Amino acid sequence: LDRRFGTVLFLYLFTTFLAAVVAVLTSRLFPQTLSLGKAAKADVVPQGLSEVIQTLLTNIVANPIQAIIDGNYICILMWACLFGLAMKSIANESSKAFMANVADAVSQVIRWVINLAPFGIMGLVFTNVADNGLSAFTKYGSLLLLLVGTMLLMVLVFGPLVIFIFLRRNPYPLVYRCFKESGLTAFFTPSAANIPVNMQLCEKLGLDKDMYSVSIPLGATINMNGAAITITIMAMAAANTLGIQISLPAAILLSVVSALGACGASGVAGGSLLLIPMACSLFGISNDIAMQVVGVGFIIGVIQDSVETCLNSASDVEFAATAEYHAWLKQGRQLPAFMYSKKERAKLGIEA
Repeated sequence: LDRRFGTVLFLYLFTTFLAAVVAVLTSRLFPQTLSLGKAAKADVVPQGLSEVIQTLLTNIVANPIQAIIDGNYICILMWACLFGLAMKSIANESSKAFMANVADAVSQVIRWVINLAPFGIMGLVFTNVADNGLSAFTKYGSLLLLLVGTMLLMVLVFGPLVIFIFLRRNPYPLVYRCFKESGLTAFFTPSAANIPVNMQLCEKLGLDKDMYSVSIPLGATINMNGAAITITIMAMAAANTLGIQISLPAAILLSVVSALGACGASGVAGGSLLLIPMACSLFGISNDIAMQVVGVGFIIGVIQDSVETCLNSASDVEFAATAEYHAWLKQGRQLPAFMYSKKERAKLGIEA
């Protein structure tokens, strides 16, 4: 179980980073700009990787209280990680219960904010249309095409390639089944709400319950390929709008930050959009501009978030099955019948 769990954990984290890298490449091939407010400008315009790293390190070591006041998300994330590690080493049952209650309370506040989001989106749409005219929606359309196209590229090319490397078999029967039974449902629900569907699908695929009962809930938390794509592309679009030139090494650093941020994305509608300011802060983009970018994300979120959730949820099962089947092959066991062609099933005497 430990070896399989290590494999699925690697697949979740690696493909999330890979998705961010793919998003960087597509953003550089098809650069996007946004229609933001007239006052939109970067606090500091980095000229190279060294300045990006300097900004990152400066933000990380900032005063945590001041970071909360200023919306310095990189610093907040760093202190949150340190606090979590400290609590893990000293926490007792009462402190764990207290922290769980605090987490539930914060989640409830976030739900309230998200429920009120349509009113804020309406105001952002009105302001953007008043300042830029209806032509702003043309740019949003091209941005949406880039987001969805990159996610489809991850679904149809890079995700299956990773599966093929591990199983040395045609990955598309597994991809098709996961998207048919998990992805279609996830298209209409938040990823966290699709966990029971994924658990049932894992049972149909013949996976070990001790394995998927842990890996599927974990995947709903850290396997965020779609979220990494969204965060990266929106941050790159913001940088292009402000005239910030991003070198390839700096873009790869953005991929790392986006992947880490995506692992912390909430499994609710629009959860990934709220992490865009963290990625934007890497390039000295102020919080007020970053929140305008978040507003653009909410405008196109009806389609973007549905496709993102579809990718996230289906890939949870894909990579859980890949880790399990990889262990089967090492043990000399046969894979399920749907993973073989008709000719192979006839040769091996496997019933469809």
